[in-house]
Amino acid sequence: MLLTADTLLTGRELLRPGWIEISGDRIYSVGAGAPPRVADRALGGVTVVPGFVDTHVHGGGGTNFSTAARTDTSTAVDFHRRHGTTSLVASLVTAAPDDLLHQVTGLAGDARDGLIDGIHLEGPWLSTVRCGAHQPALMRDPDPAEIDRVLEAGAGTIRMITIAPERQGALAAIQRIVDGGVVAAVGHTDATYDQTRAAIAAGATVATHLFNAMRPINTREPGPVIALLEDPRATVELIADGVHVDPALYRHVSRSAGADRVSLITDAISAAGMSDGTYQLGPLEVDVVDGVARVAGTPTIAGSTATMDHQFRFAVQHSGVDRDEALMAAVRQASVNPARALGLPAAELESGGAADLVVLDHALQVTGVLHRGSWTVDPEKGK
Repeated sequence: MLLTADTLLTGRELLRPGWIEISGDRIYSVGAGAPPRVADRALGGVTVVPGFVDTHVHGGGGTNFSTAARTDTSTAVDFHRRHGTTSLVASLVTAAPDDLLHQVTGLAGDARDGLIDGIHLEGPWLSTVRCGAHQPALMRDPDPAEIDRVLEAGAGTIRMITIAPERQGALAAIQRIVDGGVVAAVGHTDATYDQTRAAIAAGATVATHLFNAMRPINTREPGPVIALLEDPRATVELIADGVHVDPALYRHVSRSAGADRVSLITDAISAAGMSDGTYQLGPLEVDVVDGVARVAGTPTIAGSTATMDHQFRFAVQHSGVDRDEALMAAVRQASVNPARALGLPAAELESGGAADLVVLDHALQVTGVLHRGSWTVDPEKGK
């Protein structure tokens, strides 16, 4: 299948016009200018980008990954795929030891079957001071035996574990996690600058939703935000939904960290794609009002109701640079960087790569989604 588009971004370059040839579930070739033959589909005045990669998402379409039920996982994956997410790592919140093992075991099967691209453990080894939408009573210090049990249950499908480096035994845990082939992330933390630097030295390479559920910057104690921003080894997650961070912070982080170190995430919960109301996030009740999720009865933000296409539009609209430069940066932040940070297959549109792409109209609304060479959202049918 040969596709042409007025604008095609590969993740490395912008082609205008561009074409891409698909063979089965892989990309055969990509190029600029006139295609090598008559196109099977001339998409016209659209922008084609790599499929979005969401490495921090708890659910969507009314379901949570924490149930570890195949039907719920499928529902959430299908919902996000319609919004352009072609690779997804399912995130779990803090849970009791037995519940965590049950969840990991169930999702590991989904990962092995290709339904999801791995598992992210956001907890339980987090700070009760910066608990966010996690149950503090279930948080605990990292225990080597528990880590080993969880990693064994995941059987190679756990991609990332978020940990607060100030917890007792955290540095040894980070080393153990990394030695197990898993990415260690710093998040939900009240760590000092020096404690965060020690975590990075121990092997942590990701900042879990920078700024949110983190000790804030202080003139005499810069804390984790500065430690993570200034270290080139760290990829920093941002929830660019207009709720979690101000546009000015998005621009500052993009300039400070550079084009290759920012990873956009949704942190979406089951309420994504649903109406306002009451939902569950792990053991906690969450109220959604005007699309903003908060722990019931509190002002604490509880994940998001966003999708990756929303993050992409936000990034382009609030970048502060010209549209082409903004598109190039947003493609790296929404696809290339998150895939690289978690060791997933490369997201760039290039020969031999997965045939995962998103078709966007001038307003950057999704009009087509190709996943592994098949249309999830067909641009010709508009659904």
